[in-house]
Amino acid sequence: MIGFTGARLDRADHERDDPAILAQAMADPAARLLLLTGLEPPVDATGALAWVPMDPTRGDAVLLGRLDGAPVFAAGDGVATAPAMRSPTLMAALAVMPADQVALYGTARSLLDWHGRHRFCANCGHPTDVARGGWARKCSACNAQHFPRTDPVVIMLVEHGGRVLLGRQPSWPAGRYSALAGFVEVGESIEEAVAREVMEEAGVHVTAVRYVASQPWPFPSQLMIACIADADYDTIRIDATELEHAFWATRDDVAAALSGDPAARFIAPPAHAIARSLLTHWMQTTGSV
Repeated sequence: MIGFTGARLDRADHERDDPAILAQAMADPAARLLLLTGLEPPVDATGALAWVPMDPTRGDAVLLGRLDGAPVFAAGDGVATAPAMRSPTLMAALAVMPADQVALYGTARSLLDWHGRHRFCANCGHPTDVARGGWARKCSACNAQHFPRTDPVVIMLVEHGGRVLLGRQPSWPAGRYSALAGFVEVGESIEEAVAREVMEEAGVHVTAVRYVASQPWPFPSQLMIACIADADYDTIRIDATELEHAFWATRDDVAAALSGDPAARFIAPPAHAIARSLLTHWMQTTGSV
């Protein structure tokens, strides 16, 4: 399963616009609250999400939906955190948390982070109010409505001669490499974004872009669009402002990294990252060369 997907959540869209139904959900004895600390998840001794009973007087909680029929909410503690920050504690928690709960946490994190960073109307600058159970904000001055945003990002493996192009950023843990990635720009298709980003970052021209899968990525709120493309040549010219290094990895290189071999040429992306799923997909769907 791709990381941050698979939540067993009924998003209960029909409940978001009715204040009476929302109040009833908050007062439900079965209602539960996920209280994030600085956008990090509360976990119990087993590594699972630690829910607490819902306080119906809490005005800052957002409705995530219904889980096994019970209303579930999320709230933050008001501690400011960099939206893209991923602490070692968080990475360790995600590594052991059940996959469906990782997805629930990602939804809560993205939604609460959006509220924290969009408290004013982009149209007139007036403070906005929470609406639709937390799935919108509304300006009382100009009546503009604002909804949680998701930024599309392409992430791609580039093939040439039975190898794939991998790169690394200097901020990553030593030895870690991943697929190239970048934001889709205004007026650009997914295929055009893949070609542009690979050319900008590695100086490689690509064709035959194929979609593989997608993933919500809550750091802060992106939709990762995984693709595979073919390279016309294997000469690499990296943009040093984007990448620290890049190289062509063989199937043996990728297999060793995915297996956690300490002698592997590189360290693979973590299990919750779609880059790892993309490498696994490539290994499973391409023959050895």
